Amino acid sequence: MARNEEKFSLEVPLDASSIENFKPEGPIKVALVSSNGKVTSKTLTLSAKGQGSVSFSFERAPGSLQVVVGPGDASDEEIVGLQTLTQTLSASAWRGQANLKLPITISAYYWYWWWRWCRTFSVTGRVVCPDGSPVPGATVCAYDVDWWWWWSSLQQVGCAVTDANGSFTLKFRWCCGWWPWWWWKLRDWRLEPRLVDKILPILEGENRFSKIPMPSPKPSLGIFQELLAERGALTRPPENTVNVAALPSLREQLLQKLPTTPELQRLRVWPWWPWEPWWDCNPDLIFKVTQDCRERGTVIVDENFWDARWDIPTNLSVTLVANDQACCVPNIPDPEGNCMVFDQVCSTPVSQIGGNLGAPAPEGFANPGVIAVYADRPFADSMVISGLFGSTANVDYYELEWSSDNINWNAMPQAAVGGFSRAYYHSLAQPYVPVGFSPATIGGRYVYESREHATARIGGFPPNLWLSDNYNTLMVWLSKNLFADGLYYLRVVAYNDGGSGTLINRRILPFCSSETPNGLKLTLDNIGNPNLEPAADISDVRIGGMSVGPCTNVQIGAGSALDIDFTAYDVDGHLALYSLIATYGKNLAVDVLDELQKCIAGGHAASLTSVALGVIPAADFSGPDYGVARTQGAAAPIWHGGGLRLHIPSECIHKIFPETCCYQLELRVYKRTIVGCDYYYTPNKLVFYSFTVVV
Repeated sequence: MARNEEKFSLEVPLDASSIENFKPEGPIKVALVSSNGKVTSKTLTLSAKGQGSVSFSFERAPGSLQVVVGPGDASDEEIVGLQTLTQTLSASAWRGQANLKLPITISAYYWYWWWRWCRTFSVTGRVVCPDGSPVPGATVCAYDVDWWWWWSSLQQVGCAVTDANGSFTLKFRWCCGWWPWWWWKLRDWRLEPRLVDKILPILEGENRFSKIPMPSPKPSLGIFQELLAERGALTRPPENTVNVAALPSLREQLLQKLPTTPELQRLRVWPWWPWEPWWDCNPDLIFKVTQDCRERGTVIVDENFWDARWDIPTNLSVTLVANDQACCVPNIPDPEGNCMVFDQVCSTPVSQIGGNLGAPAPEGFANPGVIAVYADRPFADSMVISGLFGSTANVDYYELEWSSDNINWNAMPQAAVGGFSRAYYHSLAQPYVPVGFSPATIGGRYVYESREHATARIGGFPPNLWLSDNYNTLMVWLSKNLFADGLYYLRVVAYNDGGSGTLINRRILPFCSSETPNGLKLTLDNIGNPNLEPAADISDVRIGGMSVGPCTNVQIGAGSALDIDFTAYDVDGHLALYSLIATYGKNLAVDVLDELQKCIAGGHAASLTSVALGVIPAADFSGPDYGVARTQGAAAPIWHGGGLRLHIPSECIHKIFPETCCYQLELRVYKRTIVGCDYYYTPNKLVFYSFTVVV
């Protein structure tokens, strides 16, 4: 038989008999790595005496081989990257030999570490909303986080999905003892702004550094060579790659030049903290949680490396608190009895709307009786009205009726009744099932289906697994262009399903814990006149008694005073506030109203007075916000504002115009009305008036 037709073999005897009190704790893997990187492996279990052997056969001489021995549960890829027993068999060893033997002795050191390098970690926990209610169907992903200097890296170790109780279990395998170069190539690094904010001020505060390196997106040793350079001169070209073997000596050099920083030591930032993550046998975990109930991939928990749980145990329990974008299973018990309660309008509790549940006047306004800019706010446009039926109310369908006098009641126009949707948690396979709640005509009435009736109709899921979005929504009231401004009374009329498209048992449920029929008071201020709701204008600017037109130049002379006539007015009397600033240069601004108060406090004759400006009446109170107007004598809920004249004497004019420049006066005027459940004073106006001042 010719040599090239012979079979080749390699026997690898293993001997751990020198290990004191040896016990065969688990299987051993022997892997062969060929010159082209191909890995072949076999596993065996050593005898009670610590001995065993594996053999490999080849069709032809295999050439040079790297023989790697390690724990049997390591994958072929893992065992190549671990700092484990390794021997090399050269290609020349096969010359004249078809059968080779390569004995390997296993020391106590490796035997100890093999069973600790790769372990299974288990993370159990819950995802909850801030009130403790569970978040079902959310995807929880755990990441090992590493950071050094001003770079960070994330490695996803596993994901799990929360059940109906918001609970999850996540298991993952974790290995340590890597060759540093192997560990490094598996990581993706990015610039971490939070670390830049910590490190850069330290460098800038040190005079010993002739050049401060700029943060770069990817790690590079070149920036450290710049820090260590003497008098700014590099002794060698900067290294743009990272040789992790150079980090220990580099750390020693940096610690001699960098100031001691306890905070960065506490935060484990290299070089203030030693860093050999390839030996990190217990990962440092952070979590990211997403949920698809509102929009696919919505992030509801987003931890960063400052939140890391360092060196976690093999069994870890966590509670992750979601943000306000999460859909929870609300922990809202139904009130007891054959009754109902109104809960809130938009996000304002009914107990904070005037005339409801003991709230003071003015009736129908949010936050009544408070002396503040956010007080006495009417509603407009679309409003989400929420409430709950009692545990024995047995309501299948319901409608809302309205009245302007609390005596004569009317059915809601169909155009004024908006639909909404809810979702319930079904299972891990189908976590979110949407259900539409659009009103429909049944028995001649335009009604909503109750959540309780929908639960029974759909079936197949527990009734307490409706999600938080619109959980207790009763109605979306679309009032724009359908209802005039003023106070309105609303009530819920309940029905039972009579079958065959009929409704029976019409009734007005009482408030829970009361015999009083249910009802809700709301005041509307729909924007009918956009020019006057609100009105804003700068009608005249005078410096030294002379009018300064837009885009003109004016010289401030000795004794020059500033007068500004402007309008901040709401015809309905629901003005919230106004502001007046002067912008100039690059991102510079002066708060004119603030400088007015400072000038008055300084004993100068500055003033803000009411004055009629054309069709705009003189301001009833000068404000500049509703809370201040109340202290000036405005009676809730009315503050119109109006025409105003601001006077700044010559002693203070340089505070408004500190340098020669083009200035723009910007007047912003806001209403208090809550429009479409938007609380950010959306009815507003902006006007501006620019000119150049020479000082």
